[in-house]
Amino acid sequence: MSVKAKKHLGQHFLKDELIAQKIADSLTENGYKNVLEIGPGMGVLTKYLLKKNLKTYVIEIDTESVDYLKAHYLNLADRIISKDFLKINLTDYFDDEPIAIIGNFPYNISSQIVFKTLENRDQIPEFSGMFQKEVAMRIAEKEGSKTYGILSVLTQAFYNVEYLFTVPPTVFNPPPKVDSGVIRLIRKKNYTLPVDEKLFYKVVKTAFNQRRKTLRNSLKTLNLSDNLREDTIFAKRPEQLSVTEFINLTAKIEKDAI
Repeated sequence: MSVKAKKHLGQHFLKDELIAQKIADSLTENGYKNVLEIGPGMGVLTKYLLKKNLKTYVIEIDTESVDYLKAHYLNLADRIISKDFLKINLTDYFDDEPIAIIGNFPYNISSQIVFKTLENRDQIPEFSGMFQKEVAMRIAEKEGSKTYGILSVLTQAFYNVEYLFTVPPTVFNPPPKVDSGVIRLIRKKNYTLPVDEKLFYKVVKTAFNQRRKTLRNSLKTLNLSDNLREDTIFAKRPEQLSVTEFINLTAKIEKDAI
């Protein structure tokens, strides 16, 4: 693939075999028989996935990469999806079978890949991949940190997140200007919310959109009653609330609206 194409896709291709194997081995292989790799490029990670006791699929929108994969991985040819992951319906390719997601994700759409995973969590018990380190840490971060935010809370509401290891720029072509980080998400046993999901998302996003303000001020637009606004939780800022506290806050708001 040309450097111009790589830049357009926002992707840096892994060239270190040991790192590729380490990412592939981050899969637990528990609870699924299919794995979908997003953005395989020239297949450096793919080759290690194909050695596993899993049915490997790849999704790639770059035609040069698709041609390369078809020529060099003949046993994969009928499992190459030439589509945009963000635009496909997973059930069109996997019916209702569970699948794991893995990849060295393009930096410019990595957060969108996580949000799509959350939307399809019924079908995705596990997710493992490489992000820009800052994004990986944000997803895994706990309350009390300046990097803890929307992505942290929404992901951790449904998945247990583990930051696995850091990857230097030197193992990529072209090398990025920042470190990368590999994380693993394992879906929680109970991954349904005890509150209205749309309201939960709205509360989290509204709170963090004005993260320097207390919840009493940042959530004004939700038209809360004066009585509820006196609750001590509203004196806190969003980064001080754990995922459980955000769920409890949503429950309070839900009850207030009745």
